[in-house]
Formats: sequence, structure tokens, C-alpha cells
Amino acid sequence: MTPPRLLTLLALAAACAKPVQAPVYEAIPVERRDIVVSAQASGSVQPDTTVQVKSKASGEILQILVETGQLVQRGQLMVQIDKRQPKNDVDQAQANLDVAKATLTHAEAQLQRAVELYKTRSIAETDYEQAQLDEANAKAAVISAGVNLENAKIALEDCEVRAPITGTIIEKDVERGQVISSPTRDVGGGTVLLQMADLNLVQVKTLVDETDIGKIQAGQLATVTVNAYPNRPFTGTVLKVEPQSTTQNNVTMFSVIVRIANREGLLLPGMNTDVEVHVGRRDSVLAVPNAALRTNKDVASAAGVLGLSPQAVQAQLAAMPPAGDTTTKVTVGAKPPDPKPADGKAAANTMTTPDGRTINLPPGVTEDRVRAIFAKFRSGDTPSDEDRAIMARMRAMNGGGNRQRGAGAQSTPDSRLGGNYIVFVLRNGQPMPVKVRTGITDLDYSEVIAGLSEKDSVLVLPSASLVQSQADLKERVNRMTGGGIPGMKASTSTSAAPAR
Repeated sequence: MTPPRLLTLLALAAACAKPVQAPVYEAIPVERRDIVVSAQASGSVQPDTTVQVKSKASGEILQILVETGQLVQRGQLMVQIDKRQPKNDVDQAQANLDVAKATLTHAEAQLQRAVELYKTRSIAETDYEQAQLDEANAKAAVISAGVNLENAKIALEDCEVRAPITGTIIEKDVERGQVISSPTRDVGGGTVLLQMADLNLVQVKTLVDETDIGKIQAGQLATVTVNAYPNRPFTGTVLKVEPQSTTQNNVTMFSVIVRIANREGLLLPGMNTDVEVHVGRRDSVLAVPNAALRTNKDVASAAGVLGLSPQAVQAQLAAMPPAGDTTTKVTVGAKPPDPKPADGKAAANTMTTPDGRTINLPPGVTEDRVRAIFAKFRSGDTPSDEDRAIMARMRAMNGGGNRQRGAGAQSTPDSRLGGNYIVFVLRNGQPMPVKVRTGITDLDYSEVIAGLSEKDSVLVLPSASLVQSQADLKERVNRMTGGGIPGMKASTSTSAAPAR
């Protein structure tokens, strides 16, 4: 019987005996498409403005004139509290005021007589001064009694709890017959009667992963869907990104507030939502699959898959200018020579950016035109093909679009700004490397800003790890067999020998 190890080695040898097929690639034409970049998360609807309604008056609730879900107008009567004690306070304050006024009238008459008597020296000076003091005290008593009466009337009015805003009753916390306390007298904060909210404007608080939070900014449009209306999306705008993070299941998240107009009142507090924030959009732009993009680190492995010399590919790339630079190589931060007009004088065509950098403008492009393009990008409007061409020329003139943080600084590509990559294309039937600059990406396709045209086709290669694992397997089998199957001849002769 053939040993199991021998069967395994025979199978490996048979596999190695078959010719290894060269890895195939797929040529994908460079086409125009719409690219939409969005960040998705879930959250819940919350009122934009919520008010807790309390009563300044204490006492028994006699009537509750509203119910949850009811829309009330500002100033509308909602709760009636027992008025007996406040009304008695008003009557008492009114009586005190009447007494104070009578006292003042008597004091004024006494002062008048004291003045006449003092002129004839019929009373002492101290009696005259006492009459003046009594008159002043009587005036003060009238003012104090008037204030007390006014406060008593306010307390009486406070027994009628009216709506502080125009909104919807979302919660009722008391019932008829309940005795409540005033927040102005109770150190515990008083009794909450109702909660109301303005549902004409709601907001969604959603948690966004930290890997996507860098894409989100205030003012961006967002689409919100709820289970109650799955086929009716609601449009909102990002109000703000909370600076304090939240950790859930070891994942760092940030709260994003999206504000939505709710004039029809369809969105109710507590509804679960799916939020999609529109980070960026490019319509009808050249795009390539992300699987075709290579960095300098994996160019050598990609060249090996295509059967090209990694050294030759690196030499080709080193000789190429940055993507979009069709003239000469520009050092980042260096100012190219100004064009010379016919009179021989230098004609500077530059502008200063908001961060203090001086950048060069393409010939024939004014600073006002560039600022108008920047404003169009900031407002979210779709730029024209001419605007994109101008921006591409500017990136080429100012170091291939690298963000200048010092001479020779390199940009870090991200899903919003894109970056510099390498693709392999077919030229004259042969694969060759090409430098490209990309824009936004939706994680499947990336916008091509420079380096390719619609006539090109990019090569999508198999996984480099798969190719490497195939090579490792072949090497391991060869190492085990040593080019043959050790022990095969001895095993065969032993099995053929007669038993003794």
C-alpha cells in the first residue's frame, strides 16, 4: 500500500508538473461617470427647540386645557391653578396700599401745619423735623404697598400657565388635582408641568466614525430617511460637528448634528433615521477603478505580475514629470520665471491665498476668475469643464497640487482631495506605468484630474498577495521534493520483493 505521505508528495509533484499560467489582468477603459462621495450613519430625530413648562405659582391644578400632540400658539392658556390664595394676597395688598395713602395724606397735613407753626416759632425745631420725617416715611410706605400690590397681581396672573412659544405638546407630566411647587420658591427646581417643542424645525443627532469625520463640515447637504416614510427622503444641512468624541465598542465616534425643515410635521421626536451626508460630487468626470491605482511601494510587485522589470519601471517613473506637468519639472515652493512680453518687462501673474501663500496663475487667467472658481467650489456648485481645466493647470504650475508646508512637502492623499498615484496602461499593446493625479473617490472609482484620457485603458491586476502565495507554494514544494520524490524507488522495490 502506498504510504499517505507518498500520495501527498505525488499530488504536489503533479501540480508542479503543470505549467503555471501567467496571472491575467483586465483592461478597463477610462470613462466618464458621476462620482458621489458620502458618509453614512444612523441617528434619531430630536426637536430643535425644547421647553420645559413650569408654573411660578404654587397650588392645586384645577384644569389642564391641552393634550400631548396638540399644537398651541404662544400665549395660549394651558394650565389653570387655584387662584384663591393669590387673590387674597391681592386684596390684602390693595388694603395696605389704601392705608398707606391715607397715612400719607395725614402726614402731609401734619407737615403743612408744622410749617406754619414753625414760622411763628410756636413749635420747636425738632417737632418740625419729625413732621418732615413722618411725611417721607408715609411716601415710602405708599411706594412699598404699591409694589406689593403689583407683585400680588403678577402672582395671580401666574396661576394661568400660558405657552411660552408656539409649538407642540410632546409630554404631560402632571394631572388635574395635583399640587405643584413653584421653581422660584422651591430649592428643588419646582414641578415640570409640560414639555413642548417647535417641530417645524428638527435635528438629527448621529454618530460618525472618526475615519469619516474629516470629510464632514458645517453647511454640507444631507439626506435623511426614516422607516415611517422609506420612499420619501428628507433634505437637511449639517449644523455642526461636536468636538467631544464618544467611544462605542472601542470605536471612536463624533456627534454630527443635521438640521431639517419639518413644515409638514412628518418627522416626530425619537424616529430612527439613516443619514447620508453629501461630502462631494463630480458629474461626468474621467474616472478609473480604485483597484487600478498603485503607490510607489507596490509598483515593483505590480511590475512583476505583468512580467516587467521592476528596475526598468522605476527608471521610467523617475524620468516622468508629475501628472499634469507637460512642460518642465517645478520645485514645490519655487516661483517659475515670469513670461516676458514684447517690451521685455516681467509680467507677474500671481495671487495670494488666504493662508498667505503666493501661487502662480496660468497665462490669461485673472485673480478674479480664480477666486470665483474657489467660491463656486465652496458653495457646492458644479464647476464647468473650463473651470476644472484652469484648476488642473494651476496645480501643474504650483508643484503638481502638493500642499505647501515647506519646500518639497508631499501631500497625503485622502478621499476628498485625492493624490498622486501610478497606473499601468496599454500603449501599443504593451503595459507601461503612468503617473496620474486623482480627485475625489467613492471607494470604487476615483476622479482623474491629470495623466489619462478617454483613449486609455487601465490594467486591473490580481492581488499581489495571491501571486506571492502561488510562488511561495511552488518554492516550498520544490524544496520538499528536491526535484524528485525521495524514497520512491526504494518503496517500489520493497513492495515487489517476495515475503520471506
